Amino acid sequence: MKFTPAKPPLTGETLDTLTEKLRVQGEPAFRAKQILDWLYKKRARSWDEMTNLSKPLRTWLAESFELMPASLVLNKQSEDVTDKLLLELGDRSLIETVIIRVPQEGVGVEHSRKTICISTQVGCGMGCVFCASGLAGLKRDLSAGEIVAQLLQVCYREDDRTPRARMELASFDNIVVMGMGEPLANYDALLRALAILNADWGLGVGARRITISTSGLVPKILQLADEKLGFRLAISLHGATDAVREQIMPVNKAFPLAKLVPAVRAFSEKHGRMVTLEFILIDGVNDSLAQAAALRDIAQDLHAHVNLIPYNTVQDLPWKRPSLTRQERFADVLRAARVSVTLRREKGHDIDAACGQLRLKTEKDRELAETP
Repeated sequence: MKFTPAKPPLTGETLDTLTEKLRVQGEPAFRAKQILDWLYKKRARSWDEMTNLSKPLRTWLAESFELMPASLVLNKQSEDVTDKLLLELGDRSLIETVIIRVPQEGVGVEHSRKTICISTQVGCGMGCVFCASGLAGLKRDLSAGEIVAQLLQVCYREDDRTPRARMELASFDNIVVMGMGEPLANYDALLRALAILNADWGLGVGARRITISTSGLVPKILQLADEKLGFRLAISLHGATDAVREQIMPVNKAFPLAKLVPAVRAFSEKHGRMVTLEFILIDGVNDSLAQAAALRDIAQDLHAHVNLIPYNTVQDLPWKRPSLTRQERFADVLRAARVSVTLRREKGHDIDAACGQLRLKTEKDRELAETP
């Protein structure tokens, strides 16, 4: 399940690894910082733009590295100014990256707060029955360079779009690792990518602005708790009892709530940060008041924030979202207990923003076009 490109992506290099490769070529150490400045701060899109590097060095870089391992295939913009980017990788695999804008009162869209949702795998192997990402199974993990490339593609787009972006190192406010795939199943590449995004020689995104979401891989949650960089953690819970969670999330069989909740508590205590419990509301499945009460108890135990997400309809899947009244009644159970809760309104429904939908549709269209 690995793809080995002809040339490694420059976006997967750290300052140390690039410095060492340059040293072997007889180049001074400061060249590595210059190159990474061109990549992340000046956003060079070709080797020739790196004008303070010698021509022989630029030639060697072009022969040794892929500058951008992900190309933009499609950019769909929603009426609510949510953007979905469909990116193609070197093996023609498709991944999705979403720009979620939250306009601020009194300012234009160009000054809106932006959260970027990134993917870590092509497809997903977790088998959650409501999710489009896993409909075709897991194809492969992304490399660290492919994960980082998603953020640079967002920067390219925002640089072209708004004056704010061109003046800032990272033209967005938060990163959520909640796109295609189970992030903690691709742990090493994920942590390398986030270290690059966090570094001052990279995009300089603070750890507190990065949230990693997991369906509940308990050993990896505990491993993440021991990492020095204190990223935020979100748990894709979606069921407040084992019976409901097992119905829709196979991971619960290996890591039931009796194992998951203590692991999340351990993470929260080590980092001193509130975790988030993600809970997609699915009509007739997990939207009962009994589930709300059980979720309330878990949230109180963990001192967690709850993010309620009405289900985003996926073609070929039977699930649907509850009525607005039912959503509010569910949320009221949490509010009455003073649990921190957000009832999220849909974003990007008109552009198939649920993870994996656009990729699947494009792959089907591609197969039809290539069929003799």
